[in-house]
Order: sequence, then C-alpha cells, then structure tokens
Amino acid sequence: MIHKYQYRDQYIVMDINSGAVHVVTDIIFDMLDHYKEKSVKEILELFQFKYEKNQILEAAEEIQYLIDNGMLFTDDSQITKGMLEGREAMIKAMCLHVAHDCNMTCKYCFGGQGAFDGQRSLLSLETGKKAIDFLLEHSGSRRNLEIDFFGGEPLMNFNVVKELVVYGREAEKPLGKNIRFTITTNGLLLDDSKADFINAKMDNVILSIDGRPEVNDNMRQTVNGRGTYDIIMEKYLSFVKKRKGAYYVRGTFTRENLDFSEDVRHLAEIGFKNISIEPVVTDPLRSYALQDEDKETIFKEYDKLTDIYLEYANKGEKFEFFHFNIDLNQGPCVVKRVSGCGAGTEYVAVSPEGDIYPCHQFVGNVAFKLGNINDVHFENRLYDEFNRAHIYNKEKCRDCWAKFYCSGGCHANAFHMNHDIRQPYELGCELEKKRIECAIAIKAIMSTDQ
Repeated sequence: MIHKYQYRDQYIVMDINSGAVHVVTDIIFDMLDHYKEKSVKEILELFQFKYEKNQILEAAEEIQYLIDNGMLFTDDSQITKGMLEGREAMIKAMCLHVAHDCNMTCKYCFGGQGAFDGQRSLLSLETGKKAIDFLLEHSGSRRNLEIDFFGGEPLMNFNVVKELVVYGREAEKPLGKNIRFTITTNGLLLDDSKADFINAKMDNVILSIDGRPEVNDNMRQTVNGRGTYDIIMEKYLSFVKKRKGAYYVRGTFTRENLDFSEDVRHLAEIGFKNISIEPVVTDPLRSYALQDEDKETIFKEYDKLTDIYLEYANKGEKFEFFHFNIDLNQGPCVVKRVSGCGAGTEYVAVSPEGDIYPCHQFVGNVAFKLGNINDVHFENRLYDEFNRAHIYNKEKCRDCWAKFYCSGGCHANAFHMNHDIRQPYELGCELEKKRIECAIAIKAIMSTDQ
C-alpha cells in the first residue's frame, strides 16, 4: 500500500508498511498510479505525449529499485497476531487523578468541571501511595514507568502531589524501576514555590491555555466567570523561563476559533517553544462542536499552520508543534503502531477513590470500571477487549494509509462518538490524516531547503 500527495512543489510518496517516505519527481508520481497494473511498454504509451521515453525508462528503473529493496509496495506479512495480541499483561503508565475538583469552568471540559459526573473529592495520601504500589506491582518487566498527576486541577491538592513524588522515588528503588512524573495544570494556583518543585521533580509539564486572550477567555473561565488569560500568562512565562525539562502549552480549538493557527502563532510569538492545540471532541449538539462541514476550513488552517511553522524555522526561531512531530527514522515499535496509547492494557487511570479505569476519559463511567486499588486481587476484565481493538480489528483502519501513524485513533473518542471502541471517530481520522500530511511535508521541504 502506498499513499501519495502533492504539497506545494513537493511530490511525496509514502510506503505504508515499510514506513519509507520518498520525495519523487513528477514522472514517478504519475507513473505510480499505473506501475502495479501496467507493463512499462503500456506506461510508455500512456505518457508518450507528456514525458520523453528515456525519462519514463529511468523513472521505471528507480521505481523497480525501490520495490526490490523493500521501500515501495511492501506488504505487512511480518506483523503477526502474536505481536498484536500476545503481549505481556502489564501496566506501564497511570493517570492519577489527585483532584476531582477544579477552580475553573471550561465550557468543553469532558470531566464535568473536575467532578467527572461524581462527587468533588481530593486524593488522599494513603490512596495515592496505594496507587503507586499498584503500578509498581503490575508493571511486570517494564523498568520505565509514567505517572501523570491529573484532575480537575492537581494544584488544588499539591501537598499530596509532593509527598507522592517523594514516596514514588523511594518505592521504585528496591524494584529497579524509574517513574517519570508529569503534571497537567491550568495555572491558576501556580506560584514560585510550586513552580520550583515542579521544575525540580517533574519530567514533563502540561500547561493549559487556548491561545489568544479572547479565545482562551471565551472557553476557560474561573468559577466567577472571569477570563483566565491575564491570571496565568505571566506565571507560565516565568515558569518556562526557568524550565530545563520537557513541557507543552496545550490548548483546544473549537468551532468558535477555526482560525486556530493564529493561536499557535500567538503562543510562539510570546516565546513558548513547545505547543499543542488540539481539536475539541464533544457532543455534536454543542454550539462549539466541530462539524463535518468545517473540515475543509480546518484543512486550510493546518496548511496555514504549516506555513507559520516553516516561517519560524527559517527565521531560526523554530518551535515544536505536537502534531507535527513524526519520527521517520526509527518510530515506535510494532505494538505501539497498531494499538496506540495502550489504554485499557498498558495504561490506566485511578480516581481519588482508588477506582481503576482504562484511561482518564473513561473515569466516572461505571461500565468501564476495572476495579479498585484496595481489591485483594486485580484482573483487568476488559483487557482482551482493549487488547484486540487494534488496527487490524477495526474495519475502517485496515486499508487506511494513516493506520501506522494514528494507530487506530483514540479509544475514548471512538466510544463517546460511536459507542464502540472499534469504530473510530471519523472527523478525527480526517483531521489526523491532514496533520500527518503536513508533518511529512514539513520534513520534505526542510530537507530540500538545507
């Protein structure tokens, strides 16, 4: 399977199963539509009035060379069912909900303004320690583990966060494990003391902001209905200036700001170097929900964002945009490429009450509750269901050129939009494919400009 497209003056061909990406001539680009079905003689006749004979023959040699060397029209016979479904049942990552409460009322919040359709509550230190013990106990042979302190707003329970980091560092030692800590915050309670601790102890930090002041304040407000941009911006800039580790400023775009490339530009102009602005996924009846009819507008906006990205790179002021980061050299392992984030298999979320769910977006849905960390025995009753929800068991994914890049998409988005984790969210798929094309085009353009 191949996928080919033109971006500006670049003719790009992707060999899906090998992962090879080629920037080719217009002749090869045209010929690839016919090469598998027609002989070289037939192709010569087909293009005799468009290209010279020697050009066609040289192009045919190049195409055959790529085929012979496993870089074009390859199959996926090397991927077996054992690779896909014979994985060790272990947990390597946990989203630890330290606060089911929030000091903001974001309109698009999937967590019900922090409560996740339940009672507002904070994680106790005792339950947090048990959650860390649970992760260590069920991590199998995996050495590197991840814990994301999440909410609601985790800074509302920051003393517990600090003590859990200390506890985790002690608990990992005798087992030879290494826990990478991440925290996601809306910034309202961020002060110098918290910032210093986070910068010293957290491997990654997610700072929530939607971009321009008017865009952010439309969606992200305090409980009193006040905009939050002016409250958090200086805190974020101060924090990032001191930050030596990884971070992202992360926002959401909705139907109310389809010109989201300007939000990315705004954040880049201010000085943030790691940016993510992601499409909202919500009830289609919401006024701010993305609709199918918005697709072409969004596509054009990703093209505009590509131009902005290249503009900054050419000025020596390059920033990273999360969805434009694609590794074309090594990439993730086969399991990761076919099943994505590992929700329900390698990744779980734990509520303040100790309830275990496949991921943070399923928290509060009792149909997906897997157990509780206080249970004497834990058996993931949904393991097989999630383990088998890979691209080869998703009808819409099997023949999709983007399947090894998106890995079948988000299970939670699929369920919330289609009530089936094996039915991908279609608009999300289309936007992901556009982002992939832009990301690969960026690499092609930057490589030819060097």
